[in-house]
Amino acid sequence: METTLVSVGLGIAAATLGSILWSIAYPERRIWPPQQYTAITPILVWVPTFSLFGILIVLGVLGWGDLAFPNWLRFGLGLPFIVIGNVIVWSEVAHFGVPQTGGAKGTLRTVGMYRYSRNPQYVADTAIVVGWMVLSSAPWALAIGAAAILVLIAAPFSEEPWLKEQYGSEFEAYAARVSRFL
Repeated sequence: METTLVSVGLGIAAATLGSILWSIAYPERRIWPPQQYTAITPILVWVPTFSLFGILIVLGVLGWGDLAFPNWLRFGLGLPFIVIGNVIVWSEVAHFGVPQTGGAKGTLRTVGMYRYSRNPQYVADTAIVVGWMVLSSAPWALAIGAAAILVLIAAPFSEEPWLKEQYGSEFEAYAARVSRFL
């Protein structure tokens, strides 16, 4: 079962990363963010996203504690990263709404956590993944988590040309004063 989950997880991460890299290389034919938000867009965005996170969680449970991470690290770092990451992600999703978080056009958000990072949701998602990798201390969670983090790091590079196209000088001024990640 673990081998299947690892294969599916790595496949999802590779396909997602491939879509993002395609979008970086060919912005006029980009996949992410979507050219047009349609009824199928949420399925194409959220099914892979939640599947990858779900696989990460299951692999963490199946391999719980297999690596010799000390408990102070697991619970002292892993758990707070998960909690803080979730608070940030879901508070920003609440401001944006699920459609805009999933690629629908909307307004340029520069307040809230976006005052400190142009991509606080990706930073928070990364914290959640790292937190779970540490808390679960599971070897396959480390592998899938690393693949997920690559996707999270790459995504803003495909979004920023689109943001510049959508918001012009407003985005450029914002990008000049706020860093991409931290």
